[in-house]
Amino acid sequence: MEAIRGFYENYIRWSAASMTLSDVLEIAIFTYFIYHIILWIKQSKAWILLKGAAAIFAMYILAVILQLNNIVMVFNRIAPYVATALLVIFQPEIRRALEQLGTNHLFELFSLSSTKDKVAENADDTIDAIVRASFSMGRAKTGALIVIEQKFVLNEYIATGILLDAIVSAPLLVQIFEHNLPLHDGAVVIRGNRITAATCYLPLSENKTISKELGTRHRAGLGISEVTDALTVIVSEETGQVSLTKDGQLYRNVNSDRLRELLGGTQRSEKTQTVWDRLRKGRKRHEK
Repeated sequence: MEAIRGFYENYIRWSAASMTLSDVLEIAIFTYFIYHIILWIKQSKAWILLKGAAAIFAMYILAVILQLNNIVMVFNRIAPYVATALLVIFQPEIRRALEQLGTNHLFELFSLSSTKDKVAENADDTIDAIVRASFSMGRAKTGALIVIEQKFVLNEYIATGILLDAIVSAPLLVQIFEHNLPLHDGAVVIRGNRITAATCYLPLSENKTISKELGTRHRAGLGISEVTDALTVIVSEETGQVSLTKDGQLYRNVNSDRLRELLGGTQRSEKTQTVWDRLRKGRKRHEK
C-alpha cells in the first residue's frame, strides 16, 4: 500500500513539475467538454441505453481479468456489429447534435439551457393550476393530455407541436383544450412552471395488456412514461375521469388530493433539494 501511495505521489510531483500553461488549458477544455457531453447524454434516450452498454463492457473486462478466453473471443467478434448498432440507435440524438453544431449553437448543445428554467420544486400554484384545470375539464367531459417534464428533456416531443411560453394557469389550460380550437388536439408540455408547447405528438404504448376501453390519450400518456420519466395527466373525454401515468404505470380515476400528491411528490430538482429533503426521502425508502 505504501509503495502504491509513493508511486502516485512521485507521479503527481513529476506531472506538476513538467506541466505547462498549455497543458492546464487543454485539461480544462477537455474536462469542460467531457462533463457537458455526459450531461447532454444523460438528458437523452442515449443515457438509458448507455447504462446497459456499460454493464456489458463491465462483463467484458471481468472476462478478460478472469481469462475467460471463449467469452472474450465472442465479445471481440461482435464488437464491430454492436458499435454499428449503437450508431443506428443513437442516430436521432447524433443528428440533432450535429444540427445544433451546424447552426452555431455549440454552447447550447453542451449547456443546460433547455432545463435552466426548471424550478427546484414546482410552486404550489402551478400544481394547483394543473389539478383545478384537470377536474374542471373532467366535469365538462373535455379530453386533455398534459405532460410534465422531469429530468429527461422532452425537446424531441416539443418540436412536434406549437411552441408556447406562458405561465401555467388553470384558465389557460382549459382554454387550450377547448373543443374545436386549434390547440386542443395533442398534448401540452409543461417545463417547470411554464407551458412550453401544445399539440405535441407522443409515442403510443405498445403494451398489449392495456385495457381495450382505454383510448389514444391513455396510450399516449403511457407511451411517453415508458420511454421518459415524464408525468402525464390524462382527462377522459368519455368519462371525465382524471388519470396519471408515471414510470409506465397508469393511476386511473384519481381524486384531486391523490393527483396533487403524485404531482407534488415527484417534481423536484435534485440540484436544489435541501439536505432535509434528501434525508427524509432516504428514510422513507429504508422503511419500505
